[in-house]
Amino acid sequence: MSITFGDSAAFGDEAQIWVTPVFEGEAPPKASKKDPAATLIARALESGRFKGKAGESFDIAFPQGLKAERLILLGAGPRGKLDAPAARALGGKAVAAAGRAGGAVRVDLTGLEAGQALLAVEIAAGVKLRKHLFLRYKTKADPSDKGAPSFDLKVSDAAALEAPWEEAKAMAAGILYARDLISEPGNALHPEVYAEILAELKSEGLKVKILDEPAMEKLGMGAILGVSRGSARGGRLVTLEWRGAKDKKAAPLAVVGKGVTFDTGGISIKPAAGMEDMTSDMGGSAVTVGLMLTLARRKAKANVVGVVGLVENMPDGDAIRPGDILTSMSGQTIEVINTDAEGRLVLADALWYAQQNFKPQAMIDLATLTGAIVVALGSENAGLFSNDEDLANGLLAAAKAEGEGLWRMPLGAAYDEKIKSRLADMKNTGGREAGSITAAQFLQRFVEAGTPWAHLDIAGVTLSSADKPTSPRGATGWGVATLNRLVRDLYEEK
Repeated sequence: MSITFGDSAAFGDEAQIWVTPVFEGEAPPKASKKDPAATLIARALESGRFKGKAGESFDIAFPQGLKAERLILLGAGPRGKLDAPAARALGGKAVAAAGRAGGAVRVDLTGLEAGQALLAVEIAAGVKLRKHLFLRYKTKADPSDKGAPSFDLKVSDAAALEAPWEEAKAMAAGILYARDLISEPGNALHPEVYAEILAELKSEGLKVKILDEPAMEKLGMGAILGVSRGSARGGRLVTLEWRGAKDKKAAPLAVVGKGVTFDTGGISIKPAAGMEDMTSDMGGSAVTVGLMLTLARRKAKANVVGVVGLVENMPDGDAIRPGDILTSMSGQTIEVINTDAEGRLVLADALWYAQQNFKPQAMIDLATLTGAIVVALGSENAGLFSNDEDLANGLLAAAKAEGEGLWRMPLGAAYDEKIKSRLADMKNTGGREAGSITAAQFLQRFVEAGTPWAHLDIAGVTLSSADKPTSPRGATGWGVATLNRLVRDLYEEK
């Protein structure tokens, strides 16, 4: 699929499908023999069956006066409410409306006003995000799919969009990379292979370092190695560095991701129903990697390091048991109450390693950590826990600007009572009550005093059971856009 910006002279007047956004509440365009599309839009609005509301569409077959098979009118809502997320959604809806048609799809964006010109880039990003499908393991093509069409976006000034489009493509690349990682089956993407794939990102300008199990054992990473014990596949800890600031030695932002490539629950085994979705339990690591790819592609003027702990949680004869006590890299001991609360064990050592080796100015972790956050927030919002107001507010603002739901949750010393252990420094779970909060309280014990930190529990937003405007059913890549904007707004040199 190609996406091209141009004017009337660049594209001519031939396309299989014409798509035109129509704003709600505006006067219909004047009918004109020179502009058949304007006449058809006016008739559609006058009919009362289409008003330009966001989400509406009106499909005209073999439109009179146009060299096209279809004219699709897409409701853009009120002009003043068309922001970046809404524009991306509009691009995604253009893809959905066009369906599986081949040939050229013309999207007429000349109706955008001067102050809205950059929204054409967001619409194009929405096209790119919605059109991408994970088909690596499909051996037969869908007979209704006529091939990837080209999307020609008709704009007033294509040259002005070249640089913004490069940035938008970098962000989309990171999101799609994360989605593809999450979509891989557990037998293909186990920790050893995952680490090898990440090593290839050196070609993008990232510095990649891989620790195998002997190296982790030497560092005393008893928590992450405890999770990995039950698997025939050795665990890995991978760091990806991007040093784009002028001062390459300046303290970076650290982003830490949980990478459990498949989670059976271990000895505390999960129910069979739905376990196939546990290939997505490495979603936090995928978002971390997607972010690092985006930063490298757009040459971000910031120092950022990604740390991902990669393990498989399996119920082998050597797997950890409920009641076992593990010693983390920090020296703190952990009584294992439930082996299905494994992600926080992975993060405990990964967070500590990030601090000891990179001395970050701030640290963010992402994990598909708890079912409790899904009960609390459903699939509309990820949960945010933080010890720092500026970092928390920055994340909330970035998520809002990118249209990714994020809701702040509480932390507090009273919740520590639930993870007190009689035998060790802490338990790895405090039970069902306040489960996402006690998990965050657990992680906070591996954050050194004075380090701004945020934990994002993305269990409810990593997969979608239905098509969304900018993503087909499945992996969403939630978080790449938010973190990319956070870096740009708070950590990047101006």
